[in-house]
Amino acid sequence: MIFLRSLAVVLLRKWYKTMDKLLEVKNLKISARSDEGKEIPIVKGVSFDIFKGQVVALIGESGSGKTTISLSSLAYTKPGLHFAGGEVLLNGEDVLSMAPLRQREIRGSNVAYLAQSAAATFNPAITIGEQVTESAVLHGILSQEEATKRAEELYRALELPDPDRIGHRYPHQVSGGQLQRLMAAMALCGRPDLMVLDEPTTALDVTTQIEVLKAFKKVIREENAAAIYVTHDLAVVAQIADYIVVLYSGEIMEQGPADQIINSPTHAYTRRLMDAVRPKPGAGQGVEVSGEHDRDIPAVEVSKMTAGYGGVVNGEPKVTILRDVNIKVKNGQVMGVIGESGCGKSTLARVMAGLLPQAKGDVKLEGDKLQGSLHDRSLEELQKVQFVFQMADTALNPKQLIGDIIGRPLEFYHGMKGSEKHRKVSEILDMVELPADFASRYPMELSGGQKQRINLARSLAASPEVMLCDEVTSALDSIVGANVIKLLTSLRDKTGVSFVFISHDLSTVASFADTIVVLYAGRVVEQGPTDEVLTPPFHPYTRLLISSVPELRLGWLEETMEKREMAVGISKGVEITSIGCPFYNRCPNAIEGTCNVKNAPIIELNNGHQISCHLKLTELNDVEESTNAALSASESNNVVSISSNWDKS
Repeated sequence: MIFLRSLAVVLLRKWYKTMDKLLEVKNLKISARSDEGKEIPIVKGVSFDIFKGQVVALIGESGSGKTTISLSSLAYTKPGLHFAGGEVLLNGEDVLSMAPLRQREIRGSNVAYLAQSAAATFNPAITIGEQVTESAVLHGILSQEEATKRAEELYRALELPDPDRIGHRYPHQVSGGQLQRLMAAMALCGRPDLMVLDEPTTALDVTTQIEVLKAFKKVIREENAAAIYVTHDLAVVAQIADYIVVLYSGEIMEQGPADQIINSPTHAYTRRLMDAVRPKPGAGQGVEVSGEHDRDIPAVEVSKMTAGYGGVVNGEPKVTILRDVNIKVKNGQVMGVIGESGCGKSTLARVMAGLLPQAKGDVKLEGDKLQGSLHDRSLEELQKVQFVFQMADTALNPKQLIGDIIGRPLEFYHGMKGSEKHRKVSEILDMVELPADFASRYPMELSGGQKQRINLARSLAASPEVMLCDEVTSALDSIVGANVIKLLTSLRDKTGVSFVFISHDLSTVASFADTIVVLYAGRVVEQGPTDEVLTPPFHPYTRLLISSVPELRLGWLEETMEKREMAVGISKGVEITSIGCPFYNRCPNAIEGTCNVKNAPIIELNNGHQISCHLKLTELNDVEESTNAALSASESNNVVSISSNWDKS
């Protein structure tokens, strides 16, 4: 097998030599300049080539220079940076030495850029069609009529719904995954030579990510387009890249064909990145709590809760998001809440925190009923339930010192001032594994992972009983995200605080949570101890989520899309319903006349494990066994063990 792989790598290299070079990056150097005028190297002599029809992935953790290098293909650097040396040749012409007007011409016509956030890219006041065709028309590549026709062809190629009319909608009228694919249509409309895809799937849930990856891969192949794919996720890279460049601190650690880098890595840093890829699902171990945290009653309990937006009419929200939710968070334990975008995860946390009053049902803190609105809760109740927001960049005041940010809850909840507050700030910084002198810094002086630690520290300063963590690792690279999870585990052990950990990434939740709640379309479809929910996954939706977590092997995407539950479940969106099972329209085992008209009964298993499904447990078990048998057969024929290759390397 090793001989065949080596032969394939050699043949691939020879094949690349027969292809036309599109982009040549030669000894690229990018620097910043300090206040004293000293040169600070950011990118340190990077070289690689991109051939026509090839996808080259730039991977590495935050700060490795991925985005900075990719933007050089547009002759662009971020404010404060400048090109210090080297060449970037596009079709043999150095884009760095071009006249500014010529550089402007290639941006959007020869090289197109896809940002990480599609929502921030699109103008909410202009229709999708106008924005998709704008660049091609402005550059004179196509007439408006030709561009509109081309856009509709791309909508079909990207498998977007209603391709003839989706261009007439506004950005807020489509889902996040659809908007991400529409951004690809915008980039491809003018038939650019090269696309730069900057973390285009990082913030998407796992099922939407698969849909977008499949669409990207299909359209890149059909258009014979070349692309730079910027990401920190090796499992995603394995599904789309032909060639991989591994970066660390502005330098190339390793580069080569995707098969070689993934199956036979030679550099220790590449193997470190692999170790941080999607930790294997495993049950949470819990923690022994004592003292004030040791109680028999749950830290938080939600019972028969219905909530939504737009006000309440006749006891029902105008827009219902959550319906009849029942969950318990035990003291000193972590409850993971998982599900796709729009399933109600963040709404559940907002109800617990009092940011959104529920329409029906109760929220109890240590057995005591909480008022729906935070304005009606006591100071002690507010102190005991703290919210950790997803984006530290927007959650932290950029004009306040870190010491003031952490000190505010100390003063507000505990009345600390002066030297006592200063000492406690230092203790909390030490608790989140940051130096005490960070108290005199501003948020802009910290990295993404450090800002997230400050975000956590501010909540910890209140000495809460429950921390609501809303997607706190979704915008972090795999290594930094793993470090944050390790920190949260340590904080739980030290303080006995309970966590509600919200995420669309099942692997991350599984590595940290004691219990898991699976939400779909505002309802709990399965919940229980982590190991029992995951092994085996009984509910069809839980099974879909687990099947959607990318694996670090070539060909996984194609194999996954052939599975029955994926073929049925991926192609359709979430629909919130008031009757029947909400998963009916996506379930491969749906029973017509039952699942669509009757609410699913709850199947009670041991240890609080509950499954909401019309199928009997034996029937669910039969489905799981048949799926596993099919997977085993597929894997035995097609899959090369990555772990064995790591050992050999």
